[in-house]
Amino acid sequence: MTLSLWCVLIAALMPVVTTGIAKALGGSYNNHDPRTRAQSYEGMARRAHAAHLNGFESFPLFAVAVLVAELKGGPHGIVDVLAVAHVVCRMGYVGAYLLDRPSLRSILWVLALAATIGIFTSPLWR
Repeated sequence: MTLSLWCVLIAALMPVVTTGIAKALGGSYNNHDPRTRAQSYEGMARRAHAAHLNGFESFPLFAVAVLVAELKGGPHGIVDVLAVAHVVCRMGYVGAYLLDRPSLRSILWVLALAATIGIFTSPLWR
């Protein structure tokens, strides 16, 4: 398996980590109605939950981009570098979200999206 495919797995698990952070910081947890509890999060717990939701929003395009690159012959070295860049930017994005750094968070979001677009279009570069 290529490094870029492993990055898909990492990106898929990142929302699980951020929801864990939100639940840990959000106070008592009610497994009978967990979504209602998330609506009352404040501060860092609220930002962790928002990062969790955004992780699910960004994941499908990234996963599809990697699959397109794999299936259509994108240059593996470049695709791998861009996939790692996407994951690193997304990790930085989560950190910036948790630390309430909105400008940095936006920059990292754009960089992660640019890496994803690069992955998707990489078969055209051959």
